[in-house]
Order: sequence, then structure tokens, then C-alpha cells
Amino acid sequence: MTSLSLLGAPHHDGSQLYLDAQSPALGDVARARVFVPHGPAGSGADARVAARRVRDGEPAWTRAKLETTDDAGSWWGVDVPVDGPVTSYRFLLGRGGAHGGYQWLTAAGVSDADVTDATDFRLVAHAAPPDWVADQVVYQVFPDRFGRSGRSDGDRPVPSWAEPAEWDDAVVHQGPGTSRQWYGGDLDGVGDHLDHLDRLGATLLYVTPVFEGRSNHRYDAITFDRVDPALGGDEGLRRLIGACHARGIKVMGDLTLNHTGSGHDWFQAAQADASSPEAAYYTFTEHPDAYVAWLGIRSLPKLDHRVAALRERLYEGPSSVVARWLDEGLDGWRIDVANMTGRLGELDLAHDVARRVRRTFAAYDDARWLLAEHGHDATGDLAGDGWHGTMDYHGFTRPVWGWLNGGSEIGPGVPHGLEFLGAPVALPVLSGVSAFTTMRQVHAAMPWRSWVASTSHLDSHDTPRFRTVTGGGVHGGVDLDGRGRARHLAGLALQMTMPGVPTVFQGDELGLTGVDGEHARTPFPWHRPQGWDTATLQAYVTWIGLRRSSVALRRGGLRWVQAGADSLTFLREHADERVLVHVSRAAHPAVRLHLAALGLDRAARLEPLVGEPATPVGDDALALPSGGPGAHVYRLT
Repeated sequence: MTSLSLLGAPHHDGSQLYLDAQSPALGDVARARVFVPHGPAGSGADARVAARRVRDGEPAWTRAKLETTDDAGSWWGVDVPVDGPVTSYRFLLGRGGAHGGYQWLTAAGVSDADVTDATDFRLVAHAAPPDWVADQVVYQVFPDRFGRSGRSDGDRPVPSWAEPAEWDDAVVHQGPGTSRQWYGGDLDGVGDHLDHLDRLGATLLYVTPVFEGRSNHRYDAITFDRVDPALGGDEGLRRLIGACHARGIKVMGDLTLNHTGSGHDWFQAAQADASSPEAAYYTFTEHPDAYVAWLGIRSLPKLDHRVAALRERLYEGPSSVVARWLDEGLDGWRIDVANMTGRLGELDLAHDVARRVRRTFAAYDDARWLLAEHGHDATGDLAGDGWHGTMDYHGFTRPVWGWLNGGSEIGPGVPHGLEFLGAPVALPVLSGVSAFTTMRQVHAAMPWRSWVASTSHLDSHDTPRFRTVTGGGVHGGVDLDGRGRARHLAGLALQMTMPGVPTVFQGDELGLTGVDGEHARTPFPWHRPQGWDTATLQAYVTWIGLRRSSVALRRGGLRWVQAGADSLTFLREHADERVLVHVSRAAHPAVRLHLAALGLDRAARLEPLVGEPATPVGDDALALPSGGPGAHVYRLT
């Protein structure tokens, strides 16, 4: 299939334009609205619309009532009682009978056939993610590689495990020295460059682990009680949080609940004495040297969350690690390896861990954000009172990589050779229809509020750089077909205009490149501004500024308009603003839209916010720009 026209399909989502209860309580009644277009794909005012929810395991029906009708279609409203902690609901459209037929509308779209409940819309009565999350643009920092402060206070010795490197030394990204290469960045070095975050428009700083470990990434913590002295210690973190908060920038920490390092205080006590309380925190098959480790990596012994004492020390209650650093001012936690936390064979306590962390969060007057690392389908971990959101590799990064993969080379005759985010196949080049299908299917399986509290990444510290994916070559290489930057910026446009919290990894805004996650952890080239891709930097400033200035892009619903091999078009709709987004990876057949189908009369127009104006076609239609790669955003007025 080369193209899908989707504007004529009935629509509902969990945004405030379509659902008035964003944080309902058990027993509330939510008002849901459905838009039914006129024409063959929708019967407008002649439709029959009913909501079906599942109440105590049994379907219950409520007939919708017609609210308004215009040239584009009709709005139907229906009350949906919140019967349980998670109430699933969907819509039936049509009259049935020999010739009438019917359709189901779920979060996966419209179906003429009966479908399972897996993609039903969901009303969640548990405490909602913090309201402020939707307005954030995140900047991710790997502290060893972002900035050196040169401060001499608070003794900062070279760690015993470290192999010091100069700031311009090539990154060791394969082999035994990878985790030991130490550039000496610190938290005060991050604080020294907050002007850069302000320039970009970032509103939240996410810092990878700061607890002392035995590697440059510090996911192998030897303690949760102190910040690594090499990063500036506890005072360094306090200074950074204070400096960020003074600028209105929030700060999110990174914590591993799945495992500790083998040098951790707890594990050392566990190995020293099989009868110690800490010995129960881990699973020993033969004490002291045979134990369960994460993915079999002996330096990362796995924690056992059945143990109440562990839970109390790590994340449950006011004396826990989680609470202690929230007390220091962190605005939330990103949980490393959340998908495997509490899971081992027949044991599955992942949701219980998330629930208990959220109970600790609830003790604070100001809401905190709980974000889970998860690389595939996170549906079961997000429903109800699980994690607030996930790192949306599955629903955003993977489809965007496939669609905007440059398929080009890092040198004459040398393909970039990237694998598809852990899959044992080369990164494919997929159509826009495939990207749309993945996005819709993945997001249909999660509550709307979990999607908008998840982060959208073009890349991260664990992946190759997006500029390499799009055909930009390796660091210092050549953009061989001249289009790697353009495809990168098309991806940036999607990141900044789709639901979810856009997250920029340090240096993406400069066009940095890298062939794997370790290679992507390139020291930020502050002292070499002549090598920055200034066009890319300015594009980040522009797109982040657009995101922050548009309530529809931050908080609006998502209604798909068109998906073609080389273009994607969608509406972001809010009661106060409607925005149309059109992104392409290459030249493509013109996308024509009738003004009436957009709910516009002939006097209306599309106000260009970014990109080229649309071209009038007669008195009642518009053609969107057909070149590419490119991105165009319009406010509907």
C-alpha cells in the first residue's frame, strides 16, 4: 500500500478536546466526544454512535447524542462512568441490519470487523502523571562527556578504575577499555553550560547516573548514598539542582532498581556474611560467588524485590534512596532497566515496584515524574498505577529510524551497517505507511496519558546517533548524498510535533554522529565551535521554540490525515489551537486537502509556522508542499 487517506475517518483520543476527564476518580462520569466526518467513510449527523465500556467484566452500553454539526462532520457526546481503576471503552458506529453494517472505533482506528479489547481507549482512575510533564523539552546529559568545570574544591581524584583521556581523544567504543575511558566531566561542568540549555529552550535536564561506580556510565553503583566525588560529590549535585531551578529548569535523576554493582556496599556485605540482612537482597545459588546477575554480567548482581528490607532501603518510604534524593531537589527519576526490574523466571514484581515508588512520590506536595526505560512493548507496565511513562523506543524511535534511514555510507562503498535497535538485522528502509502503522499500533495499546508522559527519542546514550542513521557518516565524516542533515531535521520535526516529551541527547543539536551507543557518548566540543553544524543548531532552536509556543503541540490530540511512502501528515488539536503538520523524506505526490474536511470555510487559511505555504487549489482545497526532505507546520485559522 503506497498511501492512506485518513482524514475521513471517525476520531477520538484521550486529549482534552475529546475527553473532559484527564484525571478521573473512581465513580466519576467522563464526557467523551467523537468526531464523525461526512462522506463515504463517515455518516456524520446520520450516524448512530454508542459507547461500550467494560463494567465488572461485562459490556455496558450508552447511546451517544449529537452535539453539533458543521461542513466537516458531526460531534457526538456520551457519558462514560469510571467503574473501575481502569475502565476500557470503545465506540460503535452504524445501524447494523442487512445493509447498514457497523464499525468499531478504538485507539487503533476504525475496523469493519470485530476486534479484541487490546486497543480500547482507557480511563485510568489512579493518580495521573504530573501535569507539568506535557510542557517539557528534555535535554539528556552524560556527565563524564559534557563539560569539565576545572573546580579544585572537594577533592576530585581520578577514580581507581579510570583510564584518563584528553577531551579530544577518540572515544573507545569497543573492547575492554570502553567503560574505563574517563574524560573527567563533572556536574559543575554541566552547570557551567546551562546557558546552552536556555538557548535551545530545554526545560528539563536528565542526567545519567551520578552515584559512585566503577565505570564511566555508573550503572554499576557501589553506593546509592553519595554522589561520585569525581563528579563533585553531593555538593556538586546540590549546586547543579539549585542552578537549574533558578533558571526554571527541572532535573531528573537516573536510578537502577534492577541491580547494583558488585562493588556496592550491600553486595559486599552480602558476600561477606550469608546471614547478613543484605544477603537476602540478592539471589545466591551458592554463597558467596554464585549468584544471579543481570544478563549474566557478574559485575551487576540482580536485586530481589520480595525482600521488605530492600524495598524500604531502596524506594519505599521517607528513608529510602528514592526519597532522599527527591528531598535534595530532584523532580523525578528515570528508572534504568525498568522492563526487567523485579522479573526473574516465574517471578514478576515489576508493576509492584512501580506502584511502591509512586506511593513514595505521593508524600510530596509537588508532583514528581517516574519514567521507565523500556525498549519494546511496555503496555503491561503502563496501565493503572505503573510507571508514568516510558522511553518510547518502540512507538517512536524504531518507526522514525526505519522511515528516515539514509541507507547511505560512511565512506566510499562502506554502508553504515547499523543494526535495527538490537534486532539481528540491518536497519531497514521502510515506508511512511509502515512508520504510521507501527506508531498507531504501539500507542493504541497504552493509555493516552501514559503516551504523553513518555519520552520520544531520535537517539540516546544507548544508541547510534540519529545523524548517522540518516546518512551523516561518522564523526567528522561527510554527508555523502547531501541529505543526511535534511532527513535528520525531518525527524526532529516529528519529535517536536508528536505527542510525548521530546528528549535531545547532548550534541544532537550539533549534528554529532556515532555508530553505536558508546561511540555516541562523544565529549561535547565546546572548544571547537567551528566544527558545529550551525544550521542544525538553529533548527533545534526553531523547532523547540515552536513546541513550547504551541499548546496544540504540547497538549493537543493526534488525528492522522495522510500516510504515504514518503510523507506523513497529521493534525494536533486542542480547544485553543489546531495545527497541521506535514513531514516528508523525499519528493512525493502532492497531498491535497479540502478546506471543508479540515473544518474550515473558504475564508480560512493555513498560517505557516515553519516551512512553505500551502498552495490553493481552486476555491475549496489546498495542496501541501511536495518536495523533500522537509517539514511544514500550519496553524488553522
